[in-house]
Amino acid sequence: MAMLFSPYSIRGVEFKNRIVMAPMCMYSSHNLDGKVEDWHKTHYATRAVGQVGLIIVEATAVQPEGRISDQDLGIWNDDQLEGLSEIVRLMKQHGAKTGIQLAHAGRKATVDGDIFAPSPIRFNEQYKTPVEMTVEDIKETVSAFKDAAVRAKQAGFDVIELHGAHGYLINEFLSPLTNKRGDAYGGSSENRYRILREIIDSVRSVWDGPLFVRISAEDYTEGGMTSALYLEMVKWMKTQDVDLIDVSSGAVVPAKIDAYPGYQVPFAENIKKGAGIATGAVGLITSGLQAEEILKNERADMVFLARELLRNPYWAYTAAKELGVEIESPKQYERGWV
Repeated sequence: MAMLFSPYSIRGVEFKNRIVMAPMCMYSSHNLDGKVEDWHKTHYATRAVGQVGLIIVEATAVQPEGRISDQDLGIWNDDQLEGLSEIVRLMKQHGAKTGIQLAHAGRKATVDGDIFAPSPIRFNEQYKTPVEMTVEDIKETVSAFKDAAVRAKQAGFDVIELHGAHGYLINEFLSPLTNKRGDAYGGSSENRYRILREIIDSVRSVWDGPLFVRISAEDYTEGGMTSALYLEMVKWMKTQDVDLIDVSSGAVVPAKIDAYPGYQVPFAENIKKGAGIATGAVGLITSGLQAEEILKNERADMVFLARELLRNPYWAYTAAKELGVEIESPKQYERGWV
């Protein structure tokens, strides 16, 4: 059996393979209320039919002002639970485990009204200047993540991922490029990490399942974060019972990135070996052979695919053929699964 199709367990949750659909915004909550619509039900269930082992639902805002766009999914009130529960039910029908990425966009929010960040520095000329968060604002946001974790549990998700990457709020606190505060939440690495420490602790107080954190391991800008600098923070995450680090990169500040197949995999490998924690590799991973190499060489423990699963919901079937592996098909598709 190829390693890509071997089971993997975290905290008693067994994933039937190592294939993960990374969270990708659908911008499809057209009523601007953060609720699941028909598109989400079709999109996520299709990847479950395609035999993805873990499907992580897109960045889902813990506060309305924390949406990347006003068409993002939300988990800030109980009215949003019905739709989230429904997509969980649809995915689990086909053997997929389900995750949700809890998120706050920070200074990259594009909603009406004030947006918030650790420091009042806009991302670029196309974005608004954010309001610098007060300590009370921070406490309210930490509490919002906790409340969202409670709702994620009620909806039936198997995994929670905290979005600490791509220049959104948590990432803005972690990076010295975007955090210029002079209080307990800025300055030293311990202080910049403080909000994430509080979020993890608050989520762990209500959630005993697998907990992932997505990070941007490289800022691609002088004076920014690197995978070597992140090792310290990841070791703190490990002591707080984070189970896996989903290792992406970039987007905290505008920067030129040389993207090529597997370009982010070395970051996942560095974090895995340097901190002794499970990692997910992501970034232009497109073939079964490429994914298998990552796992067999112990560069990561799970493989996260994004755009490739937009192009091909049945990528698992394609990868299995490439690796010479037979995988179970949906009963309805057996006649074509050979």
